[in-house]
This record gives sequence, structure tokens and C-alpha cells, in this order.
Amino acid sequence: FNIVHLLPFYPYSSDDGFSVIDYQQVSPVAGDWEDVRKLGLSSRLMFDYVCNHISASSEWFRQFLAGNPKYENYFISLNGDSDLSGVTRPRQSPLLTAFRCENGETRHVWTTFSADQIDLNFAHPDVLRDMLDVLLKYLAEGAEYVRLDAVGYMWKEPGTSCIHLHKTHLLVKLFRAVVDYVSPGTVIITETNVPHQDNISYFGNGYDEAQMVYQFPLPPLVLHAIHCENGETLKRWAAGLDACTPATTFFNFLASHDGIGLNPLRGLLPEPEILRLVEALQQEGARVSYKNNPDGSTSPYEINVTYMDALNRQADGDDIRLQRFMLAHAILLAFPGVPAVYIQSILGSRNDIQGAEIAGHNRAINRQKYDVTEIEKILSKPDSLRARVFCELKKLIACRTEQTAFHPCAPMRVIECHESVFAFTRGQGNEEIVCLFNLSA
Repeated sequence: FNIVHLLPFYPYSSDDGFSVIDYQQVSPVAGDWEDVRKLGLSSRLMFDYVCNHISASSEWFRQFLAGNPKYENYFISLNGDSDLSGVTRPRQSPLLTAFRCENGETRHVWTTFSADQIDLNFAHPDVLRDMLDVLLKYLAEGAEYVRLDAVGYMWKEPGTSCIHLHKTHLLVKLFRAVVDYVSPGTVIITETNVPHQDNISYFGNGYDEAQMVYQFPLPPLVLHAIHCENGETLKRWAAGLDACTPATTFFNFLASHDGIGLNPLRGLLPEPEILRLVEALQQEGARVSYKNNPDGSTSPYEINVTYMDALNRQADGDDIRLQRFMLAHAILLAFPGVPAVYIQSILGSRNDIQGAEIAGHNRAINRQKYDVTEIEKILSKPDSLRARVFCELKKLIACRTEQTAFHPCAPMRVIECHESVFAFTRGQGNEEIVCLFNLSA
């Protein structure tokens, strides 16, 4: 790997780093800024810029509750008269959370993701200035890639959906302009777990917003194809993808610190088929997170599971488990764009049921923590599933890096063939490679 994406390594209060207490500091468990700089000597680094929200334990929010006028407009507090019926909800938790201020007043504050993740008010100039300071700090500390977390929700206007608003895109354009001026060549990557057209809107005109966007349909489509032994939906979607350009490309992944998002499947698969996939995974131990819909109903939002256990049944043996896992990652590594492999995947992780129960939230099932000596000991045992995954993935990655046909911008052409075979070419002329993936049992 020549790029390492560091999940938020700042002091935090919950969500494994995504409730940031202090954007400018390194959490003691992760070391200090000097340790980050040392890592940057051997790898290019991606920092997480958690720009939509901050921890309820942060100094900014504590000052808000204390009545400090400087922080009065850092957050969005509303009364009960505001029209929030159309606001897009990625969670089942309340959009507004009640907090008691030091003067005894109760304020209802905007919290898109949880009561510990307080949305910032970018309409206030001081917030914009302070968050630009954070961005500049990350550039100064060696970030060559900056991931904008939950970026689609940054701008709020009651009476609207409050997602992908015009001023949200203007904020991304501003971040891009600052980065291009201060640190040319730094890549902005947007994280928007939404249908494809909304997702690629963050490319802007190709030069004024993100250089990379997450390829969110890929994880559930590959999973569905292997589960059904049928790649027709995956093929149709892949054949219709716009080509990468010299200025923009896709950030391809199968697993991440979040679950496997289901929203990107909507419009590609009928809802009953999505629900069948969810039910099959639940029966094998996966957890499911739901979202609230405007009509009062709920829908599955993401599946919480390791990709290893998503692909397989509990009764399967390690040989078939490994084959399915490597098949999925071969697709990932051959696909147009830049591939990313989650730490739990390179380590061949299974569901961390105990970790999810201790943490009290579903996503912890795929966020296992390791003692370095213990994991090194397991990886040194060649017959263990973890060691076999580690070895085979390294071989695949090495194979990919040697072929110019797998350059992010190299063309892709999907080949019509049997429903259980996913076939496409990458590259062209003497550099063309034919890629064949057997989705059947």
C-alpha cells in the first residue's frame, strides 16, 4: 500500500473517532503529531476531516451550553415550529436533541447522526473560519488526501431535504480552492452514501470539487452477485458507468469502518430483492441499521457485518470462505478507479459479536481492536484464515500494480456472457487484459 487512510486519530468521545473533541490534537493512544509525520515518511497519508459535526464534549459545544455569546451560533438550535418534515434522515435517532444549558434553558440542537455528534452551523462565518483553520492544519501536518466525512449534510435549511444543497457544493468548492492554492496536488475525496447520481455530483465540473468519490454501489452489488450467483445487475451497472478522467476517479472499496450501505442499491435492485438479501444476512449473524422515512416508516440503511462473513455462511469451511473473499477482492482490484482495502479485510476478520455488544452499537461488529503482538502471532501461522487472506491479498495487489491496464483511467468494456460470469476488459491494444470472475458455486 502506498497510501494509508487514517481514521480520525483526534481526541473523541464516541463512534470510534467520529465524535471529535479537538480537531487540532492527536489522541494520546495514537501518539502525537510527530508520530503522524514519521508515518508520512514511508506512506502517503489520507486524513479524515470530520466537517459536519463535533463532539458534545468539545470545548465549542461546552461554551455554547455555558452561554458564551461567541459560540451562540456555532450550532443550530430550533423551536418546535420549524418544518423539518422533508429532512433526509440517515438514522432512527431524533434530528433534534434536547440539551440543558447552564442557565436552566433547554435548547433543541441539530444532531443528524447521534446525540453526541453536534452538527456545525456553516452559515456562521466564525465556524467557516475555524473549520478552514482545521483544514489548513491537516495540510501542514502532511495530509496528501483529505476525506470529507458525511459531507452531503453540511448545509441546513428547514423546509428542504438538507442534503446535497447548493451551498453544500459551494463549501466543497471553497475547500478545493483553498487546498489547490495552499497545497497543490492534494486530493479531496467525498464520502456520500447515496445513490450514484447524487454521489458523482461531487465531482463538480471535474476540476472544482472532489477529485475522488466513494464508489458506494460496488460493495452491495458484488455481495448480491456472489450471493445470487448471478452478475446481471452488477454487469448492467458497470457497463453504464462513466469513465474515469485524468482529473477525477472513483474510490473503490468493499468494506469500511461503516456498514455496507443499501441506499446505493435503490433504483438498481427492486426493494423486495434488497430485503431478501438483508434477511439472508441477518440469519447468518449480520446486524442491520435502519433509517426513518418521511412517511413515518423505516427502511434498512446499512448492513453491519465484516465482508468475510457477509459473503459466507457460518457453516462454510475456510477454503470456500477464502475463495469467495478473494473473488470479491479480485473484482475490486480490477475495477476502474483507485482500490482501497479495509484493515479488517487485509487481516481476514470475522464478525466481532462481543465487541458490538460491549460498544452498544452495530458498527462495532466490523471495528475490532487488536494488540499488535497478538495479530502478528496469528499472521505468522500460515494455516490460519487470517494468514491465508493476508498472503493471497498481497499477491493480488502485487499483480495489479504490475499491469498498466489497471491504471485508474484505463478503459473498461463489459463483455456479454453467462449470467454467473462477470467479464470485462481493462486497457487497450497490447496492454488489454481480459478479466473473468466466476460468481457461481
